[in-house]
Amino acid sequence: MKAVCVCFEVHLPLPLRWYWPQEGYGDVHIEKYFDMEKAFHNFTKLAENVETLNDTLAASIENGGKYTLDVSGVFLEQCKWSPEIIDGFRELDPGSVSFAASPYYHSVCSMFPDMTEFREQVEMDRGMIKELFGREARTFVNTELLFEKRALKVLKEMGFKCFISEGSHNIMNGYDPMHVYDNTVPTLLRHINLSEDLEIRFSDNAWPGYPLIADKFASWIASMEGDVITLYIKYDAINTHLQNNKEILRFLKELPLSLKEKGIEMVLAEDAVDMFKSTSLSSLDSKTTARYGMHNLLGNHAQHLFMHELVDTGEQIGSIKDPERRKEMLRIYRYLQQSEIFLEMNSEERRFGYERAVNDLSILSDIERAIIREAKR
Repeated sequence: MKAVCVCFEVHLPLPLRWYWPQEGYGDVHIEKYFDMEKAFHNFTKLAENVETLNDTLAASIENGGKYTLDVSGVFLEQCKWSPEIIDGFRELDPGSVSFAASPYYHSVCSMFPDMTEFREQVEMDRGMIKELFGREARTFVNTELLFEKRALKVLKEMGFKCFISEGSHNIMNGYDPMHVYDNTVPTLLRHINLSEDLEIRFSDNAWPGYPLIADKFASWIASMEGDVITLYIKYDAINTHLQNNKEILRFLKELPLSLKEKGIEMVLAEDAVDMFKSTSLSSLDSKTTARYGMHNLLGNHAQHLFMHELVDTGEQIGSIKDPERRKEMLRIYRYLQQSEIFLEMNSEERRFGYERAVNDLSILSDIERAIIREAKR
């Protein structure tokens, strides 16, 4: 039997402000660097339809659907503005929905030289999932589906059963990811084309596959060779489709039935690694990858410089004597690890990317000044 794993990423970043240093470099606090008004606006736009999306998942589950949810700690913190969203996720059938862990701050800390920060953020996220949903996270999804071999040793030590990463061309050598892959932690790789059919192209009426209905999608999967197809889709992308094409709701409801007609089962990611024999993939021993390529995260000098300064800043935080000030500084530092900060510095509009880099490095400079001042107190 062939199977399909569907994982939704539920995340909204905390956006940086355009920062203008003032004489004297004042006190350090979240609102000084992060645009909370914009964050609230973005959250409100998504929250308007989350109840609809969760109701659709519940209907899909009644038809045999199973889903893995990768909900970031950053998003869960924003749910203070609409606590009922957490209740909606909590009410989904626990036998058909699992929660994956990831770095709490949707951060790139798995690329740091020292893996301590990575381990701490994963523990934070796993603890939050346990606290809010009463569930143990057995699947891990790294930020931006980043594949970093060093992280897998940590994940194995932490007891994770499954790892989901990007099925990029440099990993797959031109083939589609259709198996459970043998690794330090058994690995599922995102099928990029099928995932983006739902995430990006679904509402594009110029796309040859438009309109995409569940039966057509199930037929495509049935025609493929392999054991398991992994789809990884941003929840926010489904919300965007709702603005133009509410047929995405019908698609999600009918997908389990259409797959079942073709002899295909929807399964949770952690269950897939038990159902199928793992397949060897030699490139997993030597390659690194991320969603849309590593060059998007660390492809230019500005990104490398920001990464270097970020790591250096983290090493300095321990010198702050006041525990409350150290805790607040650590929180700000961790928000600065968000992958979106790196991605914006690699904007296709080179001027925008450059301006972002200057802005972000100015923020780090201010924080480093504050750490030095606090350490002397």
